[in-house]
Amino acid sequence: MKVILLTDVKSLGKKGDLVTVTDSYAKNFLIPKKMVAEATKTAQNERNQRIASEEKKKAEEKAAALAMYEKLNGASVSVRMKCNEGRMYGSVTNADVAKGLADLGFDVDKKKITLPSGIKNLGSYSAEVWCYKETVAKITLNVIPE
Repeated sequence: MKVILLTDVKSLGKKGDLVTVTDSYAKNFLIPKKMVAEATKTAQNERNQRIASEEKKKAEEKAAALAMYEKLNGASVSVRMKCNEGRMYGSVTNADVAKGLADLGFDVDKKKITLPSGIKNLGSYSAEVWCYKETVAKITLNVIPE
């Protein structure tokens, strides 16, 4: 019997996969636990449409991320920090850099920013922004007094 997985099943596959199992296994175990649905024509068409829409959405996300990479790579971001006689109070965080990028018009999640460890002095540093899976934009981070 052909079935479509509604959840990840360890021995069969991931959610959305079309697999063949024995009738008794499907009718006595998988269907009552709502782990699978029978693969009728309409169910298969819905699955194919869902897959196509997910692929389209991923392609749009990738295109947007690559466009952001083109604009962001090599950009210079200034972060103003409170300091006294050249010593900063605290250190530069990802949130500070995300705010600096937002001032330039980039909407970047702070979790996607990689900083060198412990920026506690004024100056210029190199940082990375993850735009997409393997796409990393290098930016220059200028830490200046407030």
